[in-house]
Amino acid sequence: MNQSWSALDVVNLTRHFGEGKGLHDISLTIGEGEIASLVGHSGCGKSTLLRIVAGIERPDSGSVILNGTEVASPAGSVPPEQRSIGFVFQDYALFPHLTVEQNIHFGLRHGKRASSPATAEALIAKLGLTDMLGRYPHTLSGGEQQRVAIARALAPGARLLLMDEPFSNLDRNLRAQVRSDTLSLLRGLGTTAIIVTHDPEEALSCGDRVVLMRAGRIVQQGSADDLYETPNSPYAAEFFTAYNKISGVVRGGRMDSPLGPLPLRGDLAEGAGAIAYIRPQDIVLDPSSDRPVGTIVERLLMGEIEQVSISVEGLPQPLIARSTRRLGAVGNRVGLDFGDRPHLAFPAPDGN
Repeated sequence: MNQSWSALDVVNLTRHFGEGKGLHDISLTIGEGEIASLVGHSGCGKSTLLRIVAGIERPDSGSVILNGTEVASPAGSVPPEQRSIGFVFQDYALFPHLTVEQNIHFGLRHGKRASSPATAEALIAKLGLTDMLGRYPHTLSGGEQQRVAIARALAPGARLLLMDEPFSNLDRNLRAQVRSDTLSLLRGLGTTAIIVTHDPEEALSCGDRVVLMRAGRIVQQGSADDLYETPNSPYAAEFFTAYNKISGVVRGGRMDSPLGPLPLRGDLAEGAGAIAYIRPQDIVLDPSSDRPVGTIVERLLMGEIEQVSISVEGLPQPLIARSTRRLGAVGNRVGLDFGDRPHLAFPAPDGN
């Protein structure tokens, strides 16, 4: 992956729709050959951002720069067909009355690059579509349809591929395989891409860069490891995984809590109220402990994973633990081990 220069720069982008909705001062840089996941709940602005980058909408302020050329600002906008951008829609939007070959070549009539036909033929070969050129979309699997949609989007010489919820229409088992195949194809082609999704797991597994949005703003961006391991806010933490939230008071870098002293990470003031965030998979149960502190009150088998709820005196809600091993029967008393690793923590909302 070559990221020596940026393929896309979004600079202080704002778009208003009334009542505070829209985009608010969005800035984002995507490197050449980078795949970025744009993630957030419905209505957070991710699809609006995609439409502005594509040229379907114009910003109220700020600018969009593609490969060093400004293509959108309040003063003017380069038409979508002149931006060298490919778009893959949620339902792929293949023409049902056209063959695979005709679908792929459809966009070439608007392409400006003389090499477009050759580019299309190269894509057909690389994407493994040669043997299905005469078939129609309804005869293809979901993964095959997506490959055709990608080939059609890139054939006119697109330098940036935008994908809006590209895997959401597939069933769970097929989704994982198509996602893996698609990422391999894009990386093999060196394609710069933005993938919009509302699925946290999908965002973490797809992107070289993950961009989390909320209410028209970027909450945090970075690598998948950055957002999963070092979220910068309770919202970012809880978006990507479930946590047990334990309240207490900071004392000497630890937190006094009903679970005993917990080591913390984060810039927390001495004596301040804090909330420790403990992942269910980080809790180890010890049924043989001679100092049991909790009682299993519920078991839930989740395939390879078992989840149990543990009632602990002093906690308003049961703790949730998950493991690939069986964790014990309802009614069993167990000890709890949280390890020595400092736990993620944030100041309590009231600041105490």
